[in-house]
Amino acid sequence: MQYSCGYWKDATDLNTAQVNKMKLIATKLMLKPGMTVLDLGCGFGGLAKFLAENYGVSVVGCTISAEQVKFGQRLCQGLPVTFELCDYQKLDLNKKFDRIVSVGFMEHVGFHNYRTLYKIADKYMEDDGLFVLHTMGRNSSTSPGTCKWSHVYVFPNGWFPKLEDLITQAEDLFVVEDVHNIGANYHPTLVAWEENFKKNWHKIESKYGERFYRIWMTYLHGAQGILRSRTVHVYQMVYAKKGILGGYNAPR
Repeated sequence: MQYSCGYWKDATDLNTAQVNKMKLIATKLMLKPGMTVLDLGCGFGGLAKFLAENYGVSVVGCTISAEQVKFGQRLCQGLPVTFELCDYQKLDLNKKFDRIVSVGFMEHVGFHNYRTLYKIADKYMEDDGLFVLHTMGRNSSTSPGTCKWSHVYVFPNGWFPKLEDLITQAEDLFVVEDVHNIGANYHPTLVAWEENFKKNWHKIESKYGERFYRIWMTYLHGAQGILRSRTVHVYQMVYAKKGILGGYNAPR
């Protein structure tokens, strides 16, 4: 249930690429056993499960989807993972976290909420903590933040931030320790998704129908095009409140 760009370094299949992505995020977070992690926009809990199982941390995930919470609770049963069913802006927790992570979420909060998202991260992160943000984005004002077709059929109100936004909107809250563009990895991820979709379409065809098939294939092919052309990217940003003493050794 990893609906975001994989990391294909030393990978030849989708599962390995997605595990590599989660390992990369965990390494960038500099996790240690006993740490607490807040996952903003946690999806179905796959990353939370991976971090809890492999790094000995406890995780709180935040999502507005009741179905994601139900799935995540089943997936993470027996692990130190809990879920908050609420809008991230209304999150009400009486604790701070050692680490904060957000994957594939910023594209959906809207450009007018970028600063709010950073303020939420600042509010809930310990002073010596780290925040890793994984998001699609663009490095040009002339590149579209969305398109009407995608807005109507796939991602209502979705918007890709500019690289500039990921820096200026965090001003006075965080030091930008690292910027890593892994966007070239998204094309092979999308190709693998298409292969899986075609392979399993017969299982869901009667439920979704031909129109859905055409919409989804159009989306996958369009996304492959913009990622392969390098007009849209995937950024992994690492933030610290006061900067890492001696500097941040960025993994790749």
